[in-house]
Amino acid sequence: MDLRIFVEPQQGASYGDQLALAQHAERLGFSGFFRSDHYLRMGAGDPLPGPTDAWTTLAGLARETSSIRLGTLVSSATFRLPGVLAIQVAQVDEMSGGRVELGLGTGWFAEEHAAYGIPFPDKRFGLLTEQLEIVTGLWSTPVGETFGYAGEHYQLADSPALPKPVQRPLPVIVGGGGPRRTPRLAARFAAEYNQSFPAKDVVVAQRDRVRAACDDIGRDPDELVYSVAFVACVGRDEQEIARRAAAIGREPEELRRNGLAGTPQEVLDGLATLASQGITRVYLQCLDIRDLEHVELIANEVMAHLPASA
Repeated sequence: MDLRIFVEPQQGASYGDQLALAQHAERLGFSGFFRSDHYLRMGAGDPLPGPTDAWTTLAGLARETSSIRLGTLVSSATFRLPGVLAIQVAQVDEMSGGRVELGLGTGWFAEEHAAYGIPFPDKRFGLLTEQLEIVTGLWSTPVGETFGYAGEHYQLADSPALPKPVQRPLPVIVGGGGPRRTPRLAARFAAEYNQSFPAKDVVVAQRDRVRAACDDIGRDPDELVYSVAFVACVGRDEQEIARRAAAIGREPEELRRNGLAGTPQEVLDGLATLASQGITRVYLQCLDIRDLEHVELIANEVMAHLPASA
């Protein structure tokens, strides 16, 4: 089982906070440091220091880390034009030496769009589809050739399709729980299919929809990584679990039901269940970004005890 750290900086985190956790996660051996792509805090609480842009942040982290993989879970198709996004991601990939992954979704948080004057159309799946076609098309166009696109939402003419990412292909993550269109997009474009915060009893059924969509287009379903993201809240005893749950405004038993929470052994048991369901990568959402001891506990008491064959 591959474990990655996932953070929500819009809830109150500076670039320095993110850097400290990314470097700590790298030292501890986590394979990835991923962040959300949001511009507004969700729920009540102190909004300071304000949002940080995902790809600006990842560019900085690319230069201040050396081995951990970096990416978004997920960028919103409403935030950036696809040609600009392709340039940004390719540049950060070069800055990192080829350690970047692009998670891309439709976007859903209407309030952040209103707060910063970003258009938020009612129907966004077409935007996402065209962005995936354009971004992957730009990256795969041979050097010296041009790329054009005539879609409903975007038109590109004679693009030099530069720069290219270091990774060929650069991994794309498609996520979501839609029963038809999302699996088809994952089958067409994704190196990884992610379910973020799913009900635990739907993980297998949704994974199977993606596998069936791969079969429908003649793609080997085993080419994809199947991943999930769950909130993490781990403690050595009930007192420590309760303290960490309170710090993020949650209850221990609710976190046990809906996340990966409890003692290290409880979390290991949860990961074993996911592994039996065909999940090979888990993003651990760490909502208290300054609690570096939490991440260290997970590394030493969970990750270190995962079966070598998992």
